[in-house]
Amino acid sequence: MRRIFTTALLFVAMVAMGQDKDLLFGTGEIKTTNKKGFIISVFGDADMPGADMAKRFGNSYRVGPAILYKTKTNWLFGVKFDFILGGIVRQDSLMINIRDKYSGQSTNLYEFMNNNGDRIGVPVYERGYATGIQFGKIISTSKRNPDNGVVLLNTVGFMQHKINIYDKDKSVYQLDGQYLKGYDRLTNGLFDDVYVGYIYFARNELLNFTLGVDALFGFTQGRRSYLYDVNRPDTQQRLDILFGLRGGWFIPIFRKRSEELLFE
Repeated sequence: MRRIFTTALLFVAMVAMGQDKDLLFGTGEIKTTNKKGFIISVFGDADMPGADMAKRFGNSYRVGPAILYKTKTNWLFGVKFDFILGGIVRQDSLMINIRDKYSGQSTNLYEFMNNNGDRIGVPVYERGYATGIQFGKIISTSKRNPDNGVVLLNTVGFMQHKINIYDKDKSVYQLDGQYLKGYDRLTNGLFDDVYVGYIYFARNELLNFTLGVDALFGFTQGRRSYLYDVNRPDTQQRLDILFGLRGGWFIPIFRKRSEELLFE
């Protein structure tokens, strides 16, 4: 994962330094004025957890939409929503009270005796979301296209995550209905997310992208009054960190002058 982050940073630096030498994509007359308008985006992250998050989960992903407004002075304002998806759960004590000495366990599969006395596997996943407001700025690195450059974005908002225990057939009575809340480790709270990357607007309107790295810091708390497997409440304060390689594709809806198109 560290090699991926290093490669991404080198890519961002090389593209930023080379903008005045190479147009990269598209043809046509070069525009030298900044544009303003809305940017509709879809983003994805490959994340490595830190602090308390690393004690409970492994590497994960974030994916979701964002809407930004860009001013002519390259300031950005908007909102975003990310789903948090992962398949590695490291909570060793999870459901230990309903497992027996023959129960197997992997990174996301736990074995139990079901209500009929059959041994079955119940998968578990990391699931959550993070939503908030964004603000930031594009620092232009190209005289030919001042909308392109290094982008700095900060997001503040609310995040939530839990262990999704997927008993598909509802065949383990200890995991039925309200009992499930005694195992899922529901956690939520505020977060701050810092993103540094490169943003590129193609004149052909097709390949508009951003690529960079971000770090999410969640100031969260456990929200379950009692955990059945460890016989205690889960209300501790937590620091949940996600270090991510983030990329996105977007559609700019910029205002245009009556005598010209934005992209030719």
